[in-house]
Formats: sequence, structure tokens, C-alpha cells
Amino acid sequence: MELYLVLKLIWWLLLGVLLIGLAVMVGMDMGVGTLLRYVGRTDTERRVALNIIGPHWDGNQVWFILGGGAIFAAWPLVYATAFSGFYIVMLVLLWSMIVRPLGFEYRSKLPQPSWRNLWDWTLFISGFVPMLVFGAAVGNVLQGVPFQFDWRMTSYYTGSFIELFNPFAILCGLLSVSLSIYMGGAMLMNGSVGNIAERARRAALIGGIAAIVFFSIGGFWVASIEGYCIVEAPAPALPQTPLHQQVEQVPGALLANYYNYPLLWIVPILGYAGIVFGLFALAARKAFLGWWFGVLAWIGVIGTAGIAMFPFLMPSSSNPSHSLTVWNSGSSELTLMWMLGFVLIFMPIIITYTGWAFWIMRGKLDPKAVKTSGH
Repeated sequence: MELYLVLKLIWWLLLGVLLIGLAVMVGMDMGVGTLLRYVGRTDTERRVALNIIGPHWDGNQVWFILGGGAIFAAWPLVYATAFSGFYIVMLVLLWSMIVRPLGFEYRSKLPQPSWRNLWDWTLFISGFVPMLVFGAAVGNVLQGVPFQFDWRMTSYYTGSFIELFNPFAILCGLLSVSLSIYMGGAMLMNGSVGNIAERARRAALIGGIAAIVFFSIGGFWVASIEGYCIVEAPAPALPQTPLHQQVEQVPGALLANYYNYPLLWIVPILGYAGIVFGLFALAARKAFLGWWFGVLAWIGVIGTAGIAMFPFLMPSSSNPSHSLTVWNSGSSELTLMWMLGFVLIFMPIIITYTGWAFWIMRGKLDPKAVKTSGH
């Protein structure tokens, strides 16, 4: 097998790993922000919730940088097309993310309830909106994004901002929010005691049940969506552009990989298993185990979408033949080789450091200790 082809496949898998890391680590923090006003009925209880993720939330943002950097370096056409086409959405995401660190830093600067209530709402918005956008983006990519290229390979977005929040995209966004609530609730349950832990448990159970419902509806929905199929293109290992292929929209194409390779059904089953076993774990008050089952659920959900689309990364609904695939939107062989070397060095360091940080900060926070501490 050609080395260039192998590198493209490896980087497709690594893109999935980075998206899963982002969904798990960042989504967990976002879930805590979304639940903040529910699990915390008093100022002290909300301080407990924020202190549980306080040592980790900014470090978890590294997954955003890793994801964006990987797309920029490994899939430059996808990066350029997505960031120009989703420009307004990216601004919404950016502004919602900007107020997040402000909420953590400024909330406790003044004691007035109105001041702290304001920042609590910003933390809710900066938790709910990014996860909704994350899921909606995946939903749009599954359906196809309205863009096309000219002869100079300049991309033009032909849709509108409103079109990005279509019913299927909103469904995917709600699935993303539900899983983030599940993960955030499991995190709060694992790190708190008393009323906070019990409310977090209830919220996580509701989030998990909602995730099962949304995931199931989405599974039936994709069967009626027109997917994309490559009719003619150069060999996958050869350098190519979107102008060198012919693609058609075919009903049911999003399930073609599953029908052709039945073993792949294990991935969506993994998603269901993660959520279901996670719900049982949380019901038994095994928060730590429930959190890891949530990781399994995210792997199954994102893996299901990736397999359904393969080899497409960003199909075009305006001109299907201009769709971006694993074969025509990657960097050069040399770039992919260098990037893979950096990943093999730094990814284990990041994972090891993250695990060490969580281990050092393990344990439960007592509201009495937080209340007596002015920090």
C-alpha cells in the first residue's frame, strides 16, 4: 500500500481522536457551565461546581487548539473552506468562548448577588452555545455544506446563516448538548457531596436518556438523507483536487459503509452501550465509572458519524463533485509525515499530563470548606 495513502488514513483517524478529545474534555466543562444554575441553588454551591473544574477547564481548551491546528496542517482545504463558509457561526462560537474565562476570573471579584448572577448566566451561555454549535456543525457536514470552487480553487459559500440551523443540524446539536450535560453531571457528581451531587446525578441521567432519544432519531433520519458517492476519481494515493472527481448524491448513501462492512455496526452499538451502561452506573452512584462510560458513548457517536461519511470530510451540496474527501484535501506526504512525528511525541505528553492533573486534584469538595475560603 502506498505510504501517502496510509498517511491520509492515519490522519483521518487522528482527526476523529482529536474531535473525541475535544467533545469529552471541553464538553465536560461546558456541561458544568450549562448545569451551573441548576446544581447550584446558592452562591456557595455554585462556587463548589466551578471549583471542581477550576483546575482543569483552561487546560482542556488545548483540545480546541489541537483540533484547529491539526485541520489546518493536515487538511488545509477543509480548514479554509469551513472557516470561510462558517464565518458567522465561528464568530458566534468565538464570542461565546471569550466570555467563558471572564466568567471564571471575574465572578468572585465582587460580592454583590447581581454581579455574580450576571457571570453565572455568561457561564451558562458559554457552556450551552458551543456544544450546540459543535453538534450542529457535524449535522451540516453529514447533509452537505453549500459551497463550490472556481477554477483557481477559491471556495465560495452559497448558503445563509439561517440554513446552518436546519432541523437535522439542531437535532445533532441537542445530542451534543445532552452528552455534555451527562459528562458535566458525572464530573460534578464525582467531585461533590450532598445536594450538589444529587442534583448533578439527576441532570446527568436526564442528559443520558435524552442522548439515547436524539441518537436514535438521528439514526432513522439519516436513512432518508441523500448521501454522497464518488463515481469517478483518481486513485486515492495520487495527488488530486476536488476538480478531478465526479460525485453524485444517492439516497441512503450514509449507511452504505455499514451495509458493505457489517462489522462497522459495532461502532454505533458502542455509542448506545456507553450511554446505557453509564446510566446504570450513575443510578448506582458510581460517578467515576459513569464518566468513563460517557467517554465510550462519545467515541461511538463521533465514530458513527465519521464512518457514515467516509471518505468524505466536507461534501458540497451546491456542487457534489466539488466535495472534499480524505483523498483530495490532505497536505503533502512530507507535511503529513512531519505532523505524525510531532503527534507521536506530544500527544502522549498531553494525555499523561492531563491524567496527572486530574489525579493530583482528585477528591470531593465540601461546601463548608469553600464557604470558609475567600479564594
